[in-house]
Amino acid sequence: MAYSRAVVDGDWIHVSGTTGFDYQTMRVPEDVVDQTEQAFRNIIAALNEADATLADVIRVRYILPDPEDFPTIWPVLQRYFAEVRPAATMLSCRLADPRMKIEIEVTGHRNPST
Repeated sequence: MAYSRAVVDGDWIHVSGTTGFDYQTMRVPEDVVDQTEQAFRNIIAALNEADATLADVIRVRYILPDPEDFPTIWPVLQRYFAEVRPAATMLSCRLADPRMKIEIEVTGHRNPST
């Protein structure tokens, strides 16, 4: 399967569904909070490569196999997006690898006037 972590189209940045896979250790943490933190580190890295930040995110989708995990990760989501306040959706469905407990997809838009 071929895909891009992120695609830039003009001022738009589309970051693919991103899991908590740690590319430094080549492992997936077991804990959903740790996976969420790692997913955000991965997203931030992708946005940085596109000359963007989390402040540019206007849309986020959280995908969790177990919807009961959502309250557990809420403090992490608040920390990253409390000020940004993107439009958000939480979906519950299986992910490609049963070790993965969250996947996060974001869409960003750079405002050239700022």
